[in-house]
Amino acid sequence: MRMIQLFSVLFLLTAFNGMAQTRNAKKAIVSEEFIFPYQNEHVHGSSIVMLPNGDFLAVWFQGSGERTADDVRIMGARLKKGLNTWNVPFLMADTKGIPDCNPVLFLNRKGRLFLFWVAVLANKWEDAILRYRTTTNYNGNEAPIWEWQDNIFLKPDDSFSKEVEKRFKEMPESQAGWAGYAPLYDNMIREASKDLLKRSLGWMTRIHPITLESGRILLPLYSDGLNFSIIAISDDDGTTWRPSLPIVGRGPIQPALAIRKDGSIVAYMRDSGDAPNRVQTSTSSDNGESWSLSQKTDIPNEASVEICVMKDGEWAFLGNDITDGRYQLSLYMSDDEGSTWKWKELVEYDADKKGNFSYPCLIQTSDGLLNISYSYSLGEGKKTIKHVVIDPKKIK
Repeated sequence: MRMIQLFSVLFLLTAFNGMAQTRNAKKAIVSEEFIFPYQNEHVHGSSIVMLPNGDFLAVWFQGSGERTADDVRIMGARLKKGLNTWNVPFLMADTKGIPDCNPVLFLNRKGRLFLFWVAVLANKWEDAILRYRTTTNYNGNEAPIWEWQDNIFLKPDDSFSKEVEKRFKEMPESQAGWAGYAPLYDNMIREASKDLLKRSLGWMTRIHPITLESGRILLPLYSDGLNFSIIAISDDDGTTWRPSLPIVGRGPIQPALAIRKDGSIVAYMRDSGDAPNRVQTSTSSDNGESWSLSQKTDIPNEASVEICVMKDGEWAFLGNDITDGRYQLSLYMSDDEGSTWKWKELVEYDADKKGNFSYPCLIQTSDGLLNISYSYSLGEGKKTIKHVVIDPKKIK
């Protein structure tokens, strides 16, 4: 019996890959507030950015549902510099009669503000159209005054399907969930990747882009139809976009990108594949052009994740590190570029397992603080977006 107990302890210690004991993050929280009061409508998928004048701008999608509800629109709000209360929310984008979802905010190196989102045609994720607006006229108290709007259409060529075929051959075989007379999942994805329309439509936003030292912008995208990801690449500050090769695996979606000191890029992704659900990763050594076959990590995963390379070189990771709900949101920190995660703090936890704290956005501002926005729900009538500021120095 003692040997069994000893083995169990050793197993638990090794399973967490060097992670320290979980602690509540309240001691590291500088401030926290709801962006708007509780409400009944569905609010989800937030993004946040700090503007050059010190104001914060946040966005989210809101309506009576998601892809099946045609009243869903993109909303936003401002937190003026020096204040602790957000102003009244305002409309950021609305494609009339079509759901608008998954907004992402981004400032390019020239100070132009981008709003990316998807308009969901035919109420199907796989038919979503990628849209964007830009402006330099974003100061004030209300919504930015948009100067340009367009769609982003990607046209992956035959190298796309060749990459899918190559990566699927590298995977171990899986027959999970398929009967003898049903086509294999892998074969269905391979065939879909050869269809020019299927590989061109349905690429969706979720996580903010990153800018490389060269000025190249990498916009993370994913497809619910193909159940993996891709990167939209711009070498002209966001004027034009082209596709990378896909990030292939069984369910690696919603990539969050981190740049290593050696210049390679790591994508941390939600696991939409087979059990056990674990955060998936993939790497690129050619500035986002191509990506390795995705691999599962040791971190449990329930929904979308975020990552931030901080100014001191340490990494911060945020996600629902459980597999039975979204009632726990945890912040991890690493001092070795994600090889180990030595510190873990709870940002949210509901002991009753009824809360939903998910789809975070994570940025570091010039003062070194981490700013987080995420969906916050305690059930009907108690839905909002929460903003939390954390001092990473107090975690360690």
